[in-house]
Amino acid sequence: MKRQKRDLTTRAFSRGYQAGVSGKSKDVCPTPVGDNRHFWITGWRQGRSDFWDGYQGISNLHCTPVLT
Repeated sequence: MKRQKRDLTTRAFSRGYQAGVSGKSKDVCPTPVGDNRHFWITGWRQGRSDFWDGYQGISNLHCTPVLT
């Protein structure tokens, strides 16, 4: 099994980031409660911040979501 499928928190962060940078609302979060929601919302916030700073499309390639 691939590592991406095993680490659900990193995947949630990445998908939240993609939703945020696409300009989607945080109401589209697929998880109602728990750690995955926390990581998704954290990624969404980072994505929205990058979206507001103008990192869209090709200019967003250098912004890779990283969990710390």
